[in-house]
Amino acid sequence: MPISERLARLGSGVFARNDERKAAYASLAADQGMPPLLDLSLGSTDLQPPPVAIEAIAAGLGRAESAAYCLHAATLPFREAAAAWARRRFGVAVDPEREVLLLVGSQEGTAHLPLAVLNPGDRALLLDPYYPSHMGGLNLASAEPVLLPLDAGSGWRPRFEHLDAAAWQTIRLMVLGFPHNPTATTGEQAWLDEAVAKALQHGIVLAHDNPYVDLALEGEAPALLRHPHWRQCGIEFFSLSKSWCLGGYRLAFAIGAPWLITALRQLKGVVDFNQSLALQAGAVAALEQAPTGRSGSAPPTASGAMAWPRPWRRWVGRCAAPRWRCICGWRCRSRPAPRLGSERFCAALLEATGVALTPGSGFGPGGEGWLRLALVHPLPELLAGAERIGAWLQRL
Repeated sequence: MPISERLARLGSGVFARNDERKAAYASLAADQGMPPLLDLSLGSTDLQPPPVAIEAIAAGLGRAESAAYCLHAATLPFREAAAAWARRRFGVAVDPEREVLLLVGSQEGTAHLPLAVLNPGDRALLLDPYYPSHMGGLNLASAEPVLLPLDAGSGWRPRFEHLDAAAWQTIRLMVLGFPHNPTATTGEQAWLDEAVAKALQHGIVLAHDNPYVDLALEGEAPALLRHPHWRQCGIEFFSLSKSWCLGGYRLAFAIGAPWLITALRQLKGVVDFNQSLALQAGAVAALEQAPTGRSGSAPPTASGAMAWPRPWRRWVGRCAAPRWRCICGWRCRSRPAPRLGSERFCAALLEATGVALTPGSGFGPGGEGWLRLALVHPLPELLAGAERIGAWLQRL
């Protein structure tokens, strides 16, 4: 049966391909007594959401209105809570009616925004490597990506000066994200400020994907909302998946220029409805709490992502005897992975050890030769996984 060219351009996606390999390994391991699967390919925390959020969701499930379709007007309590959070977090006043939009995960927003602001053939700037939904959104919109390579030697800083004025004049959308996925560099506010200046100068929409704003190991993460002119050109995406460990509940929001929020809301209105009011009640309760993994606060367990750098460095040390390149955010000496290509390398690693990583090639040309890992399991499991990886690398 025929499929669209647009779907063919999307492909299956690196996470979908990895999922098939993980399922096949888990089934084989159960039958043949192989080491259990250790999945470090997804940044899905093993920590639990704030108890008040779960309690609010549970209480809301018993209400009849939670089972009904939820249109935009009914999301006002959530939007008010998001606006209050923005005031506390960034010291900025946000209009919950015109400048906030509830999302089914921040990936929904980043993937749908190009459909709302671009025409087929329009050019959009992406960092390389990039998060897959950023490129996916451009493919859905039949847009033309312009890749801005990031380089480890320069600390993954975006070199906007590498594009000349003529190129900037052709760009209609710029998609950034700091702290950056997959390189894990926190980034600097000055980088975003420079991007805003370019956006204002050339009439570009600036989208900033910011689900990791509360998870910086050192210092403060950058944010578009800290720039005084964000309302003139920008939209920023936030998620409850990381800071409040609610990934499976698909709760996120956008804050941005009223005209961008209106455009994304119009698109969303013909694509889907909103989450249950019960889930929104949990999100409101979470937003009123300190983030579970906020840098500088103690998380509930020693596996707390982004809050426990020293044990993680022990983990890297276990793997680093035969050095390999990992996008991890640490300053560790490295050499290129074996010449399998990152996807074949990850497939071979999984088959031999049961440890799943994500191939860097799934994040664009700049990701090839690198591996992405997420240290989101208890430390004893991570150290056992490091032993598996190290032993296999020694045998290569």
